[in-house]
Amino acid sequence: MKKLIPALLVCMFALPAYADPAAEQACEAKAVSKDGKPLAGAAKASSMKKCMAGSKQASCEEKAVDKNGKKLAGAAKNSFMKKCQAS
Repeated sequence: MKKLIPALLVCMFALPAYADPAAEQACEAKAVSKDGKPLAGAAKASSMKKCMAGSKQASCEEKAVDKNGKKLAGAAKNSFMKKCQAS
C-alpha cells in the first residue's frame, strides 16, 4: 500500500495541465481510422496526444499578441510560443 500512494500521485500529476474537456472530446471524435472505425489502444493514444498538442498550439497562437493587440512576429512570437507550450 505504501508503494501505491506515490505511484498514484505521480500518475495524477503526469496528466497534461491543458487537458480541456471540450478539446479532448473533439480529439476523441477525430481518432478514427481511414475506414471510419474508431481507433483503440496505442493508435488512439498516439492520435489523442498529437491532437491535444495541436490544440495547445492553436490556443497559444491566439494568445500571442502584444500589449497593443497586434499579433507577435519573429523572435518575440517564437519566445512566447515556447513559454506558452511549456506551461
